[in-house]
Amino acid sequence: MEGGPVTLVNTRELMNRATATGTGQGAFNVIHVETAEGLVGGAEAAGVPLILQISENCAKYHGGLEAIGLAALAIARTAAVPVAVHLDHAESEDLALEAVDLGFGSVMFDGAHLPYDWNVEVTRRVAAYAHQHGVYVEAELGEVGGKDGAHAPGVRTDPAEAEAFVAATGVDALAVAVGSSHAMTERRAVLDLDLITKLKSAVGKPLVLHGSSGVTDGTLVAAIAAGMTKINVSTHLNGFFTRAVREYLDANPAVVDSRKYIKAGRDALVLESARMLTLFAKAK
Repeated sequence: MEGGPVTLVNTRELMNRATATGTGQGAFNVIHVETAEGLVGGAEAAGVPLILQISENCAKYHGGLEAIGLAALAIARTAAVPVAVHLDHAESEDLALEAVDLGFGSVMFDGAHLPYDWNVEVTRRVAAYAHQHGVYVEAELGEVGGKDGAHAPGVRTDPAEAEAFVAATGVDALAVAVGSSHAMTERRAVLDLDLITKLKSAVGKPLVLHGSSGVTDGTLVAAIAAGMTKINVSTHLNGFFTRAVREYLDANPAVVDSRKYIKAGRDALVLESARMLTLFAKAK
């Protein structure tokens, strides 16, 4: 990434581009600096834009948002392709506002666990503040569950409610529950493609798929064709990083320099993130 142009961009630019072309925009989660470097390296290898995401859980792990957030912003600024930085799954209103102040290109306030009226009220406040600063806003309606929860009856986003929610809050994109589930290590989720099409028509805004790690390549392509725009991936990519580290340590049991095995994980991320970004960019 050395010597690359300054390419930190607002998430709106990437989402508008994907919406206009009917393709998918990959949004991959940062765990630490090395994952951010590997993910951006993959975007550069593919020649495809990327959204780097930092979750509330990631911020807590690092003792707050500022250090890991500023690191991700710095990596994005030196990338050879357009990269945006996004706050993912913030259940804290204050954290969402902090991300805006730090210069993130977008924030997701996740009020899906709240009563509907409360979700609307807080999401509207976050959206108003973010929009004053030119920041793109994502919200969630219809809980995207844990490994089992999203497969339970009724855990889906209702198109009429989604339309009303977007109108009431003014958000720019909506994460919807259509059958995916967070933290799946096997790719066996079944998406409701008809519901995606109905939600896209009702909402009139870009849709976001969370829990994409549990979805096969073919189904992800079909979901993009049905109306999904932003495709979030975390667990699937974490698996590539961790397996590469484990393999390196198994082959080199005497190593003590952590940079050597962390580099193996970072290099594995480059390859798989490039493959996934290319898949999404070609899907229509």
